[in-house]
Amino acid sequence: MTGLTASGETHLERWFGRLSTGVLATLHPDGRPQLSTVRFAYRDRVARLSLTETRVKTRNLRHDPRAALYIQPRFEEFFVAEGTAELTATSTTPGDDIGRELAAIYEAIARPHPDRDDYFHAMVADRRLVLRLHVDHIYRGGTDT
Repeated sequence: MTGLTASGETHLERWFGRLSTGVLATLHPDGRPQLSTVRFAYRDRVARLSLTETRVKTRNLRHDPRAALYIQPRFEEFFVAEGTAELTATSTTPGDDIGRELAAIYEAIARPHPDRDDYFHAMVADRRLVLRLHVDHIYRGGTDT
């Protein structure tokens, strides 16, 4: 990544910190792409997402950790962050480390949850885990590139 700002992030990378919705691309075992609309929190070249254990994207990432996150701040311009996925274990006890990280993701995207105990129990019941996409390449596309 080039063009670092004073904070150490790239100009392109700043867009990922400003937006919280995008499309996650993973690969099926046969090589076909799989796309999912997602919400994410981004900081320090890591996109963090809440996933469930039973989803196709989770299975795909366990098979092949390569992934890309696509965002489109306006029609004529888009950004893609490519990297390697790190999947945590599922949250198994309300308020465990994974549950607290999931709550931090939720709060970065939305706001503090009004009932943290309820949230932590839901994360266990849903078999939620954290995807940390470690970004190693970002590029921009659109009409003027």
